[in-house]
Amino acid sequence: MADISISHPPMEQLQDLEYCIDSNPPWPETILLGFQNYLLMLGTTVMIPTMLVPLMGGTNGEKIRVIQTLQFVSGLNTLLQALFGTRLPTVIGGSFAYVIPILYIIDDSSLQKITDPHDRFIHSMRAIQGALIIASSIQIILGFSQLWGIFSRFFSPLGMAPVIGLVGLGLFQRGFPSVGDCVEIGLPMLILLIGLSQYAKNYRPFKDIPIFERFPVVISMLAIWVFATILTGAGAYNHRPARTQISCRTDRANLISSAPWFKFPYPLEWGPPTFNAGHAVAMMAAVLVSLAESTGGYVAASRLAIATPPPANVLSRGIGWQGVAILLDGLYGTLTGSTVSVENVGLLGFTRVGSRRVVQISAAFMIFFSLLGKFGAVFASIPFPIFAALYCVLFGLITSVGISFLQFTNMNSIRNLTIVGLSLFLGISVPQYFDNTLATSGRGPVRSDAGWFNAFLNTIFMSPPLVGMLVSVLLDNTVDVVKAKRDRGMPWWVKFRTFRGDSRNEEFYTLPFNLNRFFPPT
Repeated sequence: MADISISHPPMEQLQDLEYCIDSNPPWPETILLGFQNYLLMLGTTVMIPTMLVPLMGGTNGEKIRVIQTLQFVSGLNTLLQALFGTRLPTVIGGSFAYVIPILYIIDDSSLQKITDPHDRFIHSMRAIQGALIIASSIQIILGFSQLWGIFSRFFSPLGMAPVIGLVGLGLFQRGFPSVGDCVEIGLPMLILLIGLSQYAKNYRPFKDIPIFERFPVVISMLAIWVFATILTGAGAYNHRPARTQISCRTDRANLISSAPWFKFPYPLEWGPPTFNAGHAVAMMAAVLVSLAESTGGYVAASRLAIATPPPANVLSRGIGWQGVAILLDGLYGTLTGSTVSVENVGLLGFTRVGSRRVVQISAAFMIFFSLLGKFGAVFASIPFPIFAALYCVLFGLITSVGISFLQFTNMNSIRNLTIVGLSLFLGISVPQYFDNTLATSGRGPVRSDAGWFNAFLNTIFMSPPLVGMLVSVLLDNTVDVVKAKRDRGMPWWVKFRTFRGDSRNEEFYTLPFNLNRFFPPT
C-alpha cells in the first residue's frame, strides 16, 4: 500500500522555471542571457576546427576562418529553427558526431598524396562540403515528407527516457576527463559554478535580479578565464608538457593574431564542392546520429521550456529544417554538420529560463561576433577545461530530464525495468567498445575493405543516443506491447502525437507571420 506522505504525482510541466517558451525576461536580462548562451556554444565551435584543421594541412589563419564560418552559420541555423522549425529554444551548432566520417575523408589516399598543405586543406574542405550537401538530403526528406513524424508514433515515455538520458550521459568523456587536462582551472570552475548556482542563488546584490541564479555561467567563466590569463602571464605553463599548455594557456591557440578585423562568410568561399559516393555514404551515418541526438534534444528542450512534447508534425518539421542547416554547413564550409547543442538545452533548466527570445538573441551574438573576427577570437581563446566543467553540470541535467519521463510509466514493472536498464547499459557500453578499439588500434571494430562502410558502421555504433534508441524503441514496441500499454505511459503520451491533440500546442508551435495558412498541421 502506497504511503501518500511520500508520494509525488506525475507532473506534465516543471514547476520551478521562471520563464516558459513564449514569456520573456526584461530586455537587459534577455540580452545578457543570450550572451551567456553564445559563450557556452563556443566550446564545441572552437574545439572541432582546432582538432581537424591541422590534420587537413590548414594554418592558424584557416582555423579561425573556419571557426568564424561555423559561428555565422550556427547563428543562421538557430534563427531558422526558432522561427520555422520546432520553434523550441534550441541552439543549432556543430557536432562531434561528424568527426569519424570527416577523419575518413581527410585520410583518403587521393587527398593525402597532395604535398602542398594549403592545397590539401582546400581539397579536403571541398570533399567534406560535398559529402555534407548530399548527406543533408536524409534529414530534409525524412523531415519535410513527415516520415520522421510517422516513425515517432513508435515513441513512448519509456522509449524516449533512455534516449534523452543518453544524449547527456553519452557525452561523459567531454566532462571531467577534460577538466582533468588542466585541473587547476577546471576544478575551480566546477566548484565556483555549483557554488553560485546552488548555494548563492537566493542572494541578490541587486534588488530584483537573481544574478547568481540567472548568470552563473557568465560570472564563473569570466572569473576563471581571468585567473587562467594570470597563470599564463606569470609563466606557470612555460615549461609544462605540450598537452598541458594546449589545455591551460589562454594564448596557445594563436586565434587573435590570426583573425581578421572583419570578415563576412559566404557560400562556396573555399571553391566548388567535390562529390564522392563513399564520402557521402559515410557522412550519412553522422546525419542519422544527429537525427537521434536532436530528437532527444528537442523533447528535452520542450520539458525545460514548459512546453508540451513536440507533436509529430512539429518534430518532423524541425528535422527538415535541421537538414537545411546541414545543407548550409556544406555550402558555407563549416567543416562539420549541425545538431541540437546539448549544453545549451541544459542551460534552459540551469538558469530556469526557457524563453525562445533568449535563444534568438544568442543567434544574433553568434552572427555579430563571427563578422568581427578579432572580438570573436578573444572569446574563442577561453581554455577548453572551463567548458568541460560546465558540461559536467549541464550534461548531467539533461540526463536527469530524460529520467524524469519515467514518472509517466510503471517502474514497478520488470518489463520496463529491463528495457530501460538494457537501453542505458548498451547505450554506454557499445559505443565505449567501439571507442576503445578505435583508440588502441587506430581503426574501429568494423574493418572491411570498404572504408566508407567501416566509417558508416563505426559512426552509428559510437553514438550512445542512437544505440539507446535502437534498443529501447525496438524492445518497447515488440515486448508485450498490448498488455503494457498503460505501463509504457501511452495514455499520457498519445495526446501529444498530433497538433490538435492538446490545445496548448497552438500556443507553443504555431508558425509566425500566419504561415500556418500555407503549411497547416498534418
